[in-house]
Amino acid sequence: MSDRESRFNEAGVPIGGATAGDFFALLKPRVMALAVFTAFVGLVAAPGVINPAVAVTAILAIALGAGAAGALNMWYDADIDAVMSRTSGRPIPSGRVMPGEALGFGLLLAMLSVMALGMLAGWLAASLLAFTIFFYIVVYTMWLKRSTPQNIVIGGAAGALPPVIGWAAAAGSVGMESFILFLIIFLWTPPHFWALALFKAGDYGAAGIPMMPNVAGEASTRKQILAYSLLLAPVGVAPWLFGFASGVYGLVSAALGAGFVWYAWKALASADAKMRNAKTLFAYSIIYLFAIFAVLLADSIAQRALAGG
Repeated sequence: MSDRESRFNEAGVPIGGATAGDFFALLKPRVMALAVFTAFVGLVAAPGVINPAVAVTAILAIALGAGAAGALNMWYDADIDAVMSRTSGRPIPSGRVMPGEALGFGLLLAMLSVMALGMLAGWLAASLLAFTIFFYIVVYTMWLKRSTPQNIVIGGAAGALPPVIGWAAAAGSVGMESFILFLIIFLWTPPHFWALALFKAGDYGAAGIPMMPNVAGEASTRKQILAYSLLLAPVGVAPWLFGFASGVYGLVSAALGAGFVWYAWKALASADAKMRNAKTLFAYSIIYLFAIFAVLLADSIAQRALAGG
């Protein structure tokens, strides 16, 4: 029996009795849905025509890969999940799934997803998916997350790769356009998670996770949130500036970016309601990323229709 399993048994937590819903929860379905959505946008925005069956299979494989990363993350982080209020109910710390089961489940899904993507959509996309899983688990989860307040900054590369994988699955290559999509998510990640960390600092402190507010303090974190927001706003407009999105996308993305900067400024400047403003920024950041990719998706579909394919 592993140290992780014995730790939970010695704590008196009942082990076993997992349902299909528990294993689905291991996949981090909300995170998986975001990865799948941005990958789909990358696939549709890429040049060329892709076979619909291959496109569906590619998206399913990317979903499995994202779910595998979630399961492996939950396996490794079971000890800190157990002491954080927002994660203590997850399948492993609550005792519904044994750590070894989560590990095997995650590894199996990872292998299946990479092999399926490679055989049906190309090995470039499969290699990127394999690298994403490796980076998220080994580089971010096992190393950065517990060792540096820059964990989210560097580790954000894993969450930013799905649109690049989707692009590679459709086009068989990657280019400047897919890098811009990567950069949007990469720059979005720090202000998004640091806003969460501002009002969950106690949880992270109890778990020993060196999130920015716990290490550099709230004031420094709020300044860095604003700095990243100022970088993100123009990068969000870049698909129009570089010619692979229309002026409509440009206007909408500019408005969304201005809103992001506004909420980041409010979180910095309003001393009387800092936690409330941090929560508002966190909520808006989710809307921002979904909206900007949704508009790009609609724009790409419209451009394909106008071009007759």
